[in-house]
Amino acid sequence: MSVRTTYTEQELVSLLQQKDNQAFSYLYDNYAGALCGVVKQIVLDDALVSDVVQEVFVSVWRKIDSYDPAKGRLFTWMLNIARNAAIDKVRSRSYQAGLRQQSIEGNEYSLPAVRPGIDDFGLKRVIQKLKEEQRLLIDLSYYQGYTHEQIAKALNIPLGTVKTRLRSALIQLRNLLQ
Repeated sequence: MSVRTTYTEQELVSLLQQKDNQAFSYLYDNYAGALCGVVKQIVLDDALVSDVVQEVFVSVWRKIDSYDPAKGRLFTWMLNIARNAAIDKVRSRSYQAGLRQQSIEGNEYSLPAVRPGIDDFGLKRVIQKLKEEQRLLIDLSYYQGYTHEQIAKALNIPLGTVKTRLRSALIQLRNLLQ
């Protein structure tokens, strides 16, 4: 019996729903790198990135029956799981406690500059067309997992201003994508 090297998305989903180990190995081999890249953008601790990616694949294995092809592609569904898992990790008490135990220069809300390599899907090019302030808000909120309250504290601006500016940035981004 020969080993299949490629599957259509529909075949892969069907085999995963049947809990086929070979299909799961294929899924991991072909998607782990991309998901790792997404998680690295949010979880800045390299030691935790592989743990989060492993949790993502366990979640995909367990929740594959909830995947709905009518709502989007398998990869997009897995990206959302990865992004949410990474944000959950960053917001977790254990992660926050680990940050507090590290020596920090400056205050606890010092922000990194907007990182290059926000993604590898072409969105970076579009985001670069936004104003610096808008890019920073989108990066902090969607890629680094900061809450609106954390952004307000970090930038020393009112919460309402953060929400208004972020909404404006998203509207501008939507217009650029159309």
